[in-house]
Amino acid sequence: MGPLAIAAIAVVVIIASLVAIGTAAVPAASSAATDPAGWTVYHHDAAGSGVTGSVSAVDSTQPKWASTVLDGQLYGEPLVSGGRVYMATENDTVYALSATDGAVVWERHLGSPVPASSLPCGNIQPTVGITGTPVIDESRGELFAVADEVVGGRSAHVLVGLSVASGKTEMTQDVDPGGVNTDALLQRTGLTLDAGQVIFGLGGNYGDCSTYRGRVVAVNESGGPAVDFTVDAGDGQDKGAIWMGGGAPAVDGSGNIWVGVGNGSVTSAARAYDYSDSVLELSPSLRLLQFFAPTSWASDNQQDLDLSMVPALLSNGQVIVAGKSRTAYLLNGARLGGIGGQLATRGSVCSDDIDGGSAVVGTVAYLPCLSGVIAVQADASPARLRMLWSSGTGGGPPIVAAGLVWTIGQNGVLYGLNPGTGAVQQQASVGTPANHFPTPSAGDGLLLAAAQDRVVAFAASSPGATATTAPAAATTIPGSRAAQNNATTSTASKGPSSVAEVVVVLVGLAVVGSIGWLLWRRRTAKSR
Repeated sequence: MGPLAIAAIAVVVIIASLVAIGTAAVPAASSAATDPAGWTVYHHDAAGSGVTGSVSAVDSTQPKWASTVLDGQLYGEPLVSGGRVYMATENDTVYALSATDGAVVWERHLGSPVPASSLPCGNIQPTVGITGTPVIDESRGELFAVADEVVGGRSAHVLVGLSVASGKTEMTQDVDPGGVNTDALLQRTGLTLDAGQVIFGLGGNYGDCSTYRGRVVAVNESGGPAVDFTVDAGDGQDKGAIWMGGGAPAVDGSGNIWVGVGNGSVTSAARAYDYSDSVLELSPSLRLLQFFAPTSWASDNQQDLDLSMVPALLSNGQVIVAGKSRTAYLLNGARLGGIGGQLATRGSVCSDDIDGGSAVVGTVAYLPCLSGVIAVQADASPARLRMLWSSGTGGGPPIVAAGLVWTIGQNGVLYGLNPGTGAVQQQASVGTPANHFPTPSAGDGLLLAAAQDRVVAFAASSPGATATTAPAAATTIPGSRAAQNNATTSTASKGPSSVAEVVVVLVGLAVVGSIGWLLWRRRTAKSR
């Protein structure tokens, strides 16, 4: 083989090697294959990111379909799984609708809802049934919902597991704590899954009447007695609702549970702190790991200015929380710091309450301000919160899909906002919502919104390339077990790539050197 042929082969080898290096060094971009096509829990995933890459464009010019009028008010978020849309009503009925045309596939009436007139206070009319968004465990083919039912002449909160295929009842479990006034309790949060358990919160009715204690509740998916963590558990203490504007507890990469807690009965800082007006991190067994509360917790309790949103778990391990005081707090997720432990504070971020779940893309959080969605950027060094924009539009808990921030306003309009500016890019009327915190969902080629008593669906295309990259389904908090595992994996993956680069460079240099030597010999031979 002549030197020119050797040179040509060498060039091909070097080019192929450089291409291989490039392929190994650049991670694959997010795709639909790594982002679930469905929406099986409040705000899409365990961490409650509210972000999906499963749709890339939405046609909001007209609905693809609207369901028939369902048998009660809709307070939860539509769920999507396996070609069906699932919705629960305040009449204690769960519906499975065809994702193709909205037709009812099956419906299951779980019991007699509680007449609102029999409760000490509240604003859900005329009956209270299933208020919190259900959750689906696709591995079990089971949907879980908590129904408020009349049982034996009194209200009872019952966890029910239904087959997603047929609506058949797979399990039922009473989840009311013993010896309490069940009329004073409302199961308002969405449900989530963690370590084989169904997790949710209990609080009080609108108006905070009667005596109750907020609780985070866990029940094995196969059934069994409920266990709980109780807020305001001391003598003479009560309230401290876990309600979060209907949002579900967030679950991080270690399986730990994050909740925001409402106002408690303790209104003097001279008394023992009661874990109200707080952010709590709990283990999967509901052991308290750490907490944060503002220094103003006592006066917040007195004025009903509690933290009322789901803690937003950011990609860098920081946490954002806000509520009725309209002050946003930036926290270190690895060290919440107890009372006054925030990294940074930003006041007056909104002109109304901030209630419900948020949408999180990296270190940007889109927050559910009732007077219009706001965008906040968290910085690590120095730690601070920066306002990116305030839209004055929508106000229901936002999600991110097809490159837009979607929110539903009290005027019954679904808005798609530019994530960089908050400007309205799309809008469509979906009908007046039943509650203050309606939130859309997306999946299976649909963008979905719940009006007062029906579900409205808009066509959404699958991604060729999505405009917004969804964060991981469960954010990992630095210092956690998951963070340590991720660090090990990351380091291990970098090693072989670096070695490969060095080897290829050395081989390339050797080949080039050999070519040069051969060419020199050829010239030398001719000159002789």
